[in-house]
Amino acid sequence: MREPSFEQGRRPRVRLISGRLKVRKDVAEPLRRSVFLVPAAITSLGLLSGFYSLISSINHHFELAATMIVVAFICDGLDGRVARISRTSSQFGIEYDSLSDVVAFGVAPAGLIYMFALSSMGDLGWVLSGAYVVCAALRLARFNTQVGSVDKRRFVGLPVPGAAAMIAGLVLAWSYFEFNSARLLVAVAGLLTPVLACLMISRIPYPSFKSIKHRDRVPVEWLAIVLICVAAMITLPQLTLFFLSSLYVLSGPLLFMRGERIAPTGSSEPGNRRSEGDKTTQPFHA
Repeated sequence: MREPSFEQGRRPRVRLISGRLKVRKDVAEPLRRSVFLVPAAITSLGLLSGFYSLISSINHHFELAATMIVVAFICDGLDGRVARISRTSSQFGIEYDSLSDVVAFGVAPAGLIYMFALSSMGDLGWVLSGAYVVCAALRLARFNTQVGSVDKRRFVGLPVPGAAAMIAGLVLAWSYFEFNSARLLVAVAGLLTPVLACLMISRIPYPSFKSIKHRDRVPVEWLAIVLICVAAMITLPQLTLFFLSSLYVLSGPLLFMRGERIAPTGSSEPGNRRSEGDKTTQPFHA
């Protein structure tokens, strides 16, 4: 019997390998399309949480409204990480995430603080809450144009999720202590709202945690602090949220007083951005 030559023996293997690659590609493409929808679904959940927070504020369910802002905050941080891990970034996802932030961290917190405290101030109340919405939108627009032009370890101005968390924390802490002083509430909210609005559009540097990688080694002390914060969030979520958000809001002015300034690394041209609080790029297409 004539034995097959080297070329004849190699051809079936080539066909076999190419066939396997074709099968793997046919299986992987639908799976990849399904992964593409996950970040967009998380962003949609954050958007709906912000909308439901607004509805709850109108119905005077203030604690529920604040809680939904916290849910949107979690979704805001989660969608970015999912998009990066699954490598499903797209310009559509960037824009969709930004629009979601305007509702969840701009309109919803402004509606909450207005209905909770500022409505008794009359026209001045809606002017203050309206200024908050405008500054939040300006903050997001500026962030979109500055990616790649500033230090990634710092945000320029207070991120909108941080400002929204401050308002939600104030509402939850106030409800927890059951204060009955309407004048004190109006004074606190009337001062806090414009301060947060100004901090969002300011040039004050704020810490950014986007540069921290999950593989980076951290001191044991930091691990202990994280565990303590998690335990406090479980046992006293209202006070913990108010305390942590207050620390973050104050961290920017403290960095500024220490002499730290934002140093541009290039021209600020529009480009790919990732959302505040660790924004991600994620697509919606299949």
